[in-house]
Amino acid sequence: MPERSSTALEEKATGVLVGSAVGDAIGGAVEGWTPEAIRERHGGWVTGIVGPWYDDWRTARPIAPYHKGDGHITDDTLMTHALVEVYDERRAHLDAYAIADLLVPKMLNGRRWVPELETEALLLHRVFLAEKWLVTRLHYGHVDPREAGVGNIVNCGAAMYMAPVGIANAGDPDGAYAEAIDVAGAHQSSYGREAAGVFAAAVAAAMVPGATAASAVEAALALAKDGTRRAVEAVADAADGIIDWEQAIPLLRKAIEPFDLVGPDYRDQSLDARRPSRTKSIEELPVALGFVLVSGGDVRRAVLGGTNYGRDADSIASMAGAITGALNGLGGVPADWAADIAEASKTNLELPGRVMASVAEDIRAADAERWARRSAALDALV
Repeated sequence: MPERSSTALEEKATGVLVGSAVGDAIGGAVEGWTPEAIRERHGGWVTGIVGPWYDDWRTARPIAPYHKGDGHITDDTLMTHALVEVYDERRAHLDAYAIADLLVPKMLNGRRWVPELETEALLLHRVFLAEKWLVTRLHYGHVDPREAGVGNIVNCGAAMYMAPVGIANAGDPDGAYAEAIDVAGAHQSSYGREAAGVFAAAVAAAMVPGATAASAVEAALALAKDGTRRAVEAVADAADGIIDWEQAIPLLRKAIEPFDLVGPDYRDQSLDARRPSRTKSIEELPVALGFVLVSGGDVRRAVLGGTNYGRDADSIASMAGAITGALNGLGGVPADWAADIAEASKTNLELPGRVMASVAEDIRAADAERWARRSAALDALV
């Protein structure tokens, strides 16, 4: 029986989620370090899958006993795939209540393969503190999901898994932004929540046929607010005319510094780190958008830029991989990386993209019916 050819929607949806996973796995190996330390550790720039930073990864950092590197996806991808499962169950637009009703139970129940733990475990046991907040507030605290994100540390925790929202709203950045802001309200507040909306909007814009790196970033800027908008503007200005990711690294870091509360030492954060603010931004999203621009939308170059930038490298490379993956489709994601990471992580990286493509079709049909009803009601009123 001949194999069914994929649609453009499937190509782009799988490009988003495989590109995201590839960036996550490659960037995860150097997360938390500076570009200088990365080059010293690996004898030059990282150009693909590398091993863990510490040989004794189980005990080197007791708070995070994870086997990063060697092609292992991290919590960024695990949470992204869990959100895809929520979409698959609902087959509709999501809101903060869907996080409480469907995502949190997936974190608490049902063991899944966790590559960094090299075993099946609860998703809750892999996510870090800002994501455990979801379970604390929504399952144990019974907080209104629309407000549960208030009080959490402000970081990229919600933004890191919002790529599926962009696919669900393919071609509609405004809708993606609004949906992600609602969904992320269960997890984050302030510029952490804002970043989730802007990232989803960029993915939705990149899903449009003929979209470019510039058009995706322009769509993100059109919706971004407060410090997030100014941070993206600053990074985009710094990226202008730069085509080498190596050259871009110090320029993008300098551009984001005025908006970054973490401080120059990623592992020794400043006293006002991670607090709500209208003038600040998370670092990861603007920098990822910067590498999207510098790479001209090329997946490999965007991922390598985000990886060698260091600091929260897995999230930066993952977001850059998602947006460039949307621009190029699955064919634009380096096949050798994708195959090796899927094998090392024992995870089907393409299936979630195909699922989201089918979900997007259902959402499109439901939206069309809803708009037809509204249009008929308006026709009767005028």
